[in-house]
Amino acid sequence: MTDFHRELLSIFVHLLVFYKSKEQVTLFCKTINKLILPEIFLLFVSLSAISIPGNAQKKVPDDFCITSEEKKLFDDINALLTDYNKKALKLSASLSYVARLHVDDLLKNRPDTSICNLSSWSDKGAWTACCYNKYVADQECMWGKPKELTTYPYRGYELAGYFQDEFTADSVIELWSSQKEVLDMILARENYSKKEWVCMGVGMNGHYVSVWFGQRPDKVKPPPVCDTSEIVLTTSKKTKKKSTVSYYLIIASFTNERDAREAIKRFKKNGFNNVGYLKTNGKVRIYLDRYSNIKEAMYAKQNLPYTYRDAWIYKE
Repeated sequence: MTDFHRELLSIFVHLLVFYKSKEQVTLFCKTINKLILPEIFLLFVSLSAISIPGNAQKKVPDDFCITSEEKKLFDDINALLTDYNKKALKLSASLSYVARLHVDDLLKNRPDTSICNLSSWSDKGAWTACCYNKYVADQECMWGKPKELTTYPYRGYELAGYFQDEFTADSVIELWSSQKEVLDMILARENYSKKEWVCMGVGMNGHYVSVWFGQRPDKVKPPPVCDTSEIVLTTSKKTKKKSTVSYYLIIASFTNERDAREAIKRFKKNGFNNVGYLKTNGKVRIYLDRYSNIKEAMYAKQNLPYTYRDAWIYKE
């Protein structure tokens, strides 16, 4: 090898740091293949395979664990599935790890800006960055994250959410169970009817929640629940929860009871005999009916006349 070729190879190796994916390196290699000697080209490709970030799958850290609130969300989603006669899912360490990485990225780096939605990833981590939006479909960016970040070799499907204020597993379930498109994904029906979820991963922080679904089992053993002071605080909050839960089909909200009572009269004339109101957080909310489980409430909501399409479910 001449000094010229050694210098040329050195330049190529330094340029490699600017290429962050296999596809980019492959294209680059094809371009330079005719410009350098075969033995140099092979050496360059070998160096590329070693240097590309994320080229090899990563193991879930041995000390990885989930919080008690994340475990509660996992249990609550399984309870929701059971309400609809669906099979409970296995807890996946790999998908939970991906979920944790994503909520942390969303919180610290905010890739969900402008037209980029919650399934977007920033360029500030050991993963492929992408702007996930309805205008430029890049589903592989989301689907491939478990394969990219863990040893889970299959696609993953994410359900992500953002909360401005403090939230819990209960508030996540309350919101998601009232949104048909979200519920369809969880229950694998409608647009997701060809899917059959077998495992699930969860991740939560101060403002974001991420749940991943997989169609194949995760060979990594389920993660333990962390033992931290944060969990003690969460547990103390749970003790205040009421023993009985009702689901209310909310249709309107007022600032005083007089207006609420007048509205109740109108709804009763329209055939809603069980209409009533709740006083919560300074608001007087009108409900069309009350149910003992989410399945009944969702069924009633879906069968309301079109003029009542803005009704939503409140859990108490």
